[in-house]
Amino acid sequence: MEAAHVKRAFKYRLYPTDAQAAELSRTFGCVRKVYNMALAARTEAWVLRQERVNYNATSAMLTAWKKTEELAYLNDVSSVPLQQTLRHLQAAFTHFFAKRAKYPRFKSRKKSRKSAEYTTSAFRFRDGRLTLAKMAEPLDIVWSRALPEDAQPSTVTVSQDAAGRWYVSLLCEDPGIKPLADNGKAVGVDAGLDHLLTLSTGEKVSNPRHERRDRVRLAKAQRELSRKARGEGANRAKARRKVARIHARIADRRRDHLHKLTTRLVRENQTIVIEDLTVRNLLKNGRLARAISDAAWREFRSMLEYKAQWYGREVIAVDRWFPSSKLCSNCGTLQDKMPLSVRTWTCDCGVTHDRDVNAARNTLAAGLAVSACGAGVRPQRTTPGGQSATKQELLRREP
Repeated sequence: MEAAHVKRAFKYRLYPTDAQAAELSRTFGCVRKVYNMALAARTEAWVLRQERVNYNATSAMLTAWKKTEELAYLNDVSSVPLQQTLRHLQAAFTHFFAKRAKYPRFKSRKKSRKSAEYTTSAFRFRDGRLTLAKMAEPLDIVWSRALPEDAQPSTVTVSQDAAGRWYVSLLCEDPGIKPLADNGKAVGVDAGLDHLLTLSTGEKVSNPRHERRDRVRLAKAQRELSRKARGEGANRAKARRKVARIHARIADRRRDHLHKLTTRLVRENQTIVIEDLTVRNLLKNGRLARAISDAAWREFRSMLEYKAQWYGREVIAVDRWFPSSKLCSNCGTLQDKMPLSVRTWTCDCGVTHDRDVNAARNTLAAGLAVSACGAGVRPQRTTPGGQSATKQELLRREP
């Protein structure tokens, strides 16, 4: 992929004025309303008449809705975010019919993400100042990092999280992303809870356990929230924002750590071999669900894959049934049993293994073997092995 064709989103904090915040809040509400109405119309058409309604039909519906007295307020906000939410709904149905996702769900006023997407016809970006449609003044953005030189955003997305923080994301081409030189290095990665990652080189990356560090503060804030009267009261809203701020602090620290870790792995290695974990199934273990969620293995893999694609690296996923822990990385002997309490063990060949390091080395060997023969290889994600099921080795209970 050519560097000029790589599009990247740059996200910044936003501090809107009261008038801008009110306008954006109205836009969020209208976007949610249009999405839900279009989803209801498409669902009704299919259930009652076995008719598929596409984007063009919902766009015509939107035009008709704006002409009614009941929905005339849709004309008060920019029409571009409303059209964009219809395109998002069309994409959701496309993924559903391709069996890549579940059936689209209605947006909730309290739980769904508040966001609105603007295309080039609905914003003006000049001299580092961004002005959205229906607004007279540019937005007050904290430019924490510079945009690429001569960058022209193709879309702008404004959002607000549960903690009340405003963000703006600009999607533009980044010519600074170029494939790195092939250094021929390869590394195997074994994910865990005692250590977040264990590398085939013998290095172990500690697990920061971000959620555990703030668990006491979070529990206290949640108890205070539970004592507030239910409804739309100001006190309950204030307590809810306090809980959300703690969650946001945890998520920010976790994301920052994963970004640094994945960037380092991609820059240092040409090939990275990981396990093909099904985190959704692992979360069904009630004793480990909190620790697994805090480790964020799915987010780690996602970051690793898109950064590898950016910089011309390769990520290989080894089948989760591959017995990486029970296999001797020196002689290839497969042990009959390997209790979870055994963290180091000695093979009949005389080599003493660290359980996690041995698993990482076996993972690397399996990934390189399949990559060499080209069996079952897909771009950026290859899955050696036969069957796809749950991970062969159950994870240990969180200490």
